[in-house]
Amino acid sequence: MAARAIVLLSGGLDSILATRLIKDQGIEIEAVNFLTVFCKCTSRGKTCLASTSAAASLGIALKVFEVSKEYINIVKAPRHGYGRNLNPCLDCRIFIFRKAGEYMRRSGASFIVTGEVLGERPMSQRMEAMHLIEKESGLSGFIVRPLCAKLMEPTMPEKQGLVDREKLLKIQGRSRKPQIQIAQELGIDDYPCPSGGCLLTDKGFAERMRDLMRHNPDFTVQDIKLLKLGRHFRLGPNSKLIIGRDEEENAKLLALTEEDDLHLSPVNIPGPIGIGRGSFRDDYIDLAARILARYSDIASDQYLEVEYRKTTEENGSRIMANPLKDKDLIALRI
Repeated sequence: MAARAIVLLSGGLDSILATRLIKDQGIEIEAVNFLTVFCKCTSRGKTCLASTSAAASLGIALKVFEVSKEYINIVKAPRHGYGRNLNPCLDCRIFIFRKAGEYMRRSGASFIVTGEVLGERPMSQRMEAMHLIEKESGLSGFIVRPLCAKLMEPTMPEKQGLVDREKLLKIQGRSRKPQIQIAQELGIDDYPCPSGGCLLTDKGFAERMRDLMRHNPDFTVQDIKLLKLGRHFRLGPNSKLIIGRDEEENAKLLALTEEDDLHLSPVNIPGPIGIGRGSFRDDYIDLAARILARYSDIASDQYLEVEYRKTTEENGSRIMANPLKDKDLIALRI
């Protein structure tokens, strides 16, 4: 009976190559992908198209796990700290490997496969960090990294003869030239360009996330989804405004509104909508209307009629607002 392995398949070139190197040894492979609200792919849908496409091209099954609710607690207080922005890379890897290990044991597989390359990522793919991740995830000796395996101690699957170590590689560092060359040799030409897949590594998103954590420590997945849309403004400690950039974003914002949210929209002219979340007294409503006017199609010396109402209200009220000056806008923008 052939050995079985679980591969962490992001859909990027590294994970595709790692899968091929193990699959070509006659080992049965099942792919898993762990999605969170912070994955860039979830901005476009409910699944990762890259991993879905990669699994199909590799001819392997893919199981997707949505783990946002659990992962939020890690983002709030990572034991091993953050990276350059708000990315808890070490705690993230430990969490993902724990989840993969649980599924490995349930499914009867023997080990985990990843596309990690020693030295490719400064925080989570150093030798010391890899050992820490293995230990804290409870998978020491059971994570096979085909792309850099020969730079590391043999794993249990290699010692047991389940994996032929001689067919594994010793790639190191951040250059992708070795991977691209191997892909050409294996006839792999359909893979995405390299780019960070985690919004928490993005400086702009991280600032929005910090603002949310500071003013609303009990935030939810829905609150995070809002961070991925529109322009954000902090009007007060408990008051925030989001302005849609286009018709598509307007629709997405409306779909994420909650009962107590404030809706603002221009009257008689097309334009963006605004969603106010939190406590909105009269001066904040006026300020929100002026921000909405700034992004509507009117001149700076004109006034815009703005309708505002709570989500649960059928009829709204109206206010006349002139566009907020850019210097005042900048001070409020997150």
